[in-house]
Amino acid sequence: MEKFMLLFRGSEAYQPGHSPESLQTLKEKMIGWVIELSKKGIHVASEPLQPTGKQVSGTKKTVTDSPFGGTKEVIGGCTIVQAKDINEAIEIAKGCPILESNANIEVRPLQNVTM
Repeated sequence: MEKFMLLFRGSEAYQPGHSPESLQTLKEKMIGWVIELSKKGIHVASEPLQPTGKQVSGTKKTVTDSPFGGTKEVIGGCTIVQAKDINEAIEIAKGCPILESNANIEVRPLQNVTM
């Protein structure tokens, strides 16, 4: 089994004008989805991100007050799953309830690093 990171980006639930209730409902669905992944033995880790942060860029190490670019680029969190290949990881991602909020899930294989 390989590990894949699912990056959750651009959910409408995090955009201005959406009710706190809709965000809470999405969070509850996400927790239920992660519990199901855990029961299947394929969940490795999940972490939601705060909507704040900073960026450090370039050789001058310039610091900006925003952790992201435009609203559709906001990464709300990530989940790491185990799958036999990227196609299976994509099928896992397709079951994620965040897609109901018009989000995007980037599926990335993790590299094995030996030291």
